[in-house]
Amino acid sequence: MNPNPPPNRWKASWPGAGPAFLRFALIALVLLPFVWTVNALLVGGWNLISGPEQSVKHQIQAIVTWLAVSGVMVWLSLLPRFQWLGNRGTARRVLLGFFWTATLVALFYAEENWRGQRAWNEVRKKLETEGAPVDFQTLIPQPIPDDRNFAAIPLIQSWFAKQRTRDGWADAYTKAFPFVKLSSTGQRQFIVAAWATAFETSRADGAGALKPAEPDGRTVAAAQTVLEALQTNSATLAELHTASGRPQSRYPIDYKLEDPWGIVLPHLSQIRHAAQRLELRACAELAAGQNAAALDDVKLILKLADSLRDEPILISHLVRAHCLHLAVQPVWEGLAEQRWTDPELQDLQKQFQQFDFASDLKRSLDAERAASILTADLMAAGKYRFHQLASPIQNKPADVLTGMIPDGWYQFEKVTYCRYFEQVLQHAVNWQDKTFSPGRAHADSLAFVQAIDCDNTNAVRRILRHDFLASLLLPALTKTVERGARAQVAADQAALACALERNRLARGQFPETLDQLVPDFIRHVPRDPIGGGSYKYRRTDNVRFVLYSVGWNEADDGGGPGKTLFDLKTGDWLWSYPEK
Repeated sequence: MNPNPPPNRWKASWPGAGPAFLRFALIALVLLPFVWTVNALLVGGWNLISGPEQSVKHQIQAIVTWLAVSGVMVWLSLLPRFQWLGNRGTARRVLLGFFWTATLVALFYAEENWRGQRAWNEVRKKLETEGAPVDFQTLIPQPIPDDRNFAAIPLIQSWFAKQRTRDGWADAYTKAFPFVKLSSTGQRQFIVAAWATAFETSRADGAGALKPAEPDGRTVAAAQTVLEALQTNSATLAELHTASGRPQSRYPIDYKLEDPWGIVLPHLSQIRHAAQRLELRACAELAAGQNAAALDDVKLILKLADSLRDEPILISHLVRAHCLHLAVQPVWEGLAEQRWTDPELQDLQKQFQQFDFASDLKRSLDAERAASILTADLMAAGKYRFHQLASPIQNKPADVLTGMIPDGWYQFEKVTYCRYFEQVLQHAVNWQDKTFSPGRAHADSLAFVQAIDCDNTNAVRRILRHDFLASLLLPALTKTVERGARAQVAADQAALACALERNRLARGQFPETLDQLVPDFIRHVPRDPIGGGSYKYRRTDNVRFVLYSVGWNEADDGGGPGKTLFDLKTGDWLWSYPEK
């Protein structure tokens, strides 16, 4: 029998209270950063606070986990098999390794922060030299006295009420809209008869087959049907008319500098609804011989459009362009029917000549860039997470990574965004000449998509490449360029059509060339914003002509329309009148 049996390596050798406490404290100190990191990965962020109750819950869970793991490690260190865990040499090596690791991490953060800040300072200096704004706050419109502010009236103020539960446009127009049947064509067409039919059908709750619209969309009976149906909102539109004499506009928008993508814009839908009804009412008024009322409604649409001009938000620019198209429709119908008088045409021509959508687009895109720069700063401050900016990306490791990465990486995000911003737009628009280049814009857009791999939604990969913001925010910008070009062509064509009609009224026929309008009927003939060439024009007879832009395909199709009015693939962008 062995008098000295081997010690049980699974039986703990308990020290005194003092050494046990010191061992526990040492192990807990070593484990603290590891437990903290694991807990952050589990909850999806370094800041565990998502509300008072959740804060206490997460803190209790973290503390209990930390103490429990520390206790288990202390017990293991007391077993003969794992006594090396409690050796001072082991603790010294662990602490020394932790110190050097922390030192290397600190050096890495300092170096990345320095590199990122230096790169951003160079880009910022370049932008400021070019006069481009980089601070979103400087773009916020200044307050305007109420007596000069179109948006200060009670009606518009009510659009921003927090307790507002309905938009006020649940009217006959909304009910009839699904029943409007207009043919799909690349040319403008009269709309009053189609709407009159839709109103009649909606009153019958859509029962039975739809009645076809009258081929002549200009009958007084159809106009009266439309005007009667639009009476519901006459008080609202009258209040807007009364306020339209105020020369400036500043809507009561809460520009949240800590959440630029959360800025609420309830007035945009209200303006769009009002402009749609004004468009239809102006067309009906023209058909009913009420020229003065129609002119006032067209001018109100243009006032609504112009009221958005100074807003540093891209969607406001797009709604403004949409309103311009709505204003053009009744002008076209009045010209096609030769209903406008020379004074009315002069007034309309002046209104349309004031639009400069290339400059407006640049201002909106500059604001978009400034908002994106602000977003990177907010993410660096921990006020944004990835899944809040891009809802499809529900990636907790990515959210944690945003709290771990150096601040310099957010500077690199701004640098990458600005670099790709220029790549996407550098050839799309010539800001000096105010011309658009569709082919080059398309090529630059394809190059950007290939370079940044927009289909890849891996947020961690985006963070490591510093292109998260660029991949999220830039792809849609080329579409805004298309819309800006369409709006400018529409404004130019409307102004030229007014000048041409004034020429016909004065001389009995349309001129043979557009240059013959200068200087009696227009100061200068605008250039086609697509490529910068001349607008194409030919007189077909004394009472008709064809006026067109080469369109987004940049090809002269001889005035042949595409499948839609502003087709992006085929045909010209045409202004012409139907034969009577």
